[in-house]
Amino acid sequence: MKFEIITIFPDFFRGPLEYGIVRRARESGRVEITVHDLRAFTKDKHRTVDDRPFGGGEGMVLKPEPIFDCLEFLRVSARTERIRNQGSGAGSPRARESVVLLSPQGEMFNQRVASEMARLERVFLICGRYEGVDERVREYLADREVSVGDFVLSGGELPAAIIVDAVTRLLPGALGNAASARTESFGAGEVSVRLPVDTEGKRIPDSTISAGGLLDYPHYTRPADFRGLAVPEPLVSGDHEAIRRWRRRKALEKTLRNRPELLERVELNPEDRQIVEEIRKASGFGLRAPAKAD
Repeated sequence: MKFEIITIFPDFFRGPLEYGIVRRARESGRVEITVHDLRAFTKDKHRTVDDRPFGGGEGMVLKPEPIFDCLEFLRVSARTERIRNQGSGAGSPRARESVVLLSPQGEMFNQRVASEMARLERVFLICGRYEGVDERVREYLADREVSVGDFVLSGGELPAAIIVDAVTRLLPGALGNAASARTESFGAGEVSVRLPVDTEGKRIPDSTISAGGLLDYPHYTRPADFRGLAVPEPLVSGDHEAIRRWRRRKALEKTLRNRPELLERVELNPEDRQIVEEIRKASGFGLRAPAKAD
């Protein structure tokens, strides 16, 4: 997979792309990342990339010319032309690349979007700056406009680094343990646990569970007793089923406490629903306040 990052601050990416999983994925050839300096595609001696918006207003806006020229240099045509020439089917060239404009006005970046990007061969990330980008970039070049949160940053460089990291983790072989992506928060693994089986068809004890769209369960490591703070008993019991039940309950409890809206998007099995009701009754998490009397 290849990322093409378009920015006016190429040196910003010297740090974020040179550590951890992203660095190892680059070294192994699983991902290729190229950073393009937008100023290299300007035509005046001042290398101007921005201008005042028509109609007035505070701040400056990134001009369309350098961005169009950069993508044309990278052999990316206008969106309407790509749709017309390449189609929109899953097996078409169109489905193998995407131009992404990073903007506070875009759709929210989440694990689903990361998974969609991980299936592509090339992703172009346009880093916005100043008061935004000329609207013609969004209308005629970008396949999608993406935001990393309901807040305003100085530019799209940080979001680009976040997207590269999140997507790279999902590429085959990028993680040392492929199951890690399944068990992490927001993972798309199945809710109902299917245990592995041995050669005789018997289930092998397994205490790990997939996130299934929930937040991850808590983790503990040695020492088992740290300053009087003991690891929960089920985790040291050796009982895989007890560990699985504890982890699932804690994942549901954490989700109900911190991100209750996630439960609306997750298909819960009967055991999960019973646990949620028990947690709600015991703690009040997720319970609506009683209506006030007139």
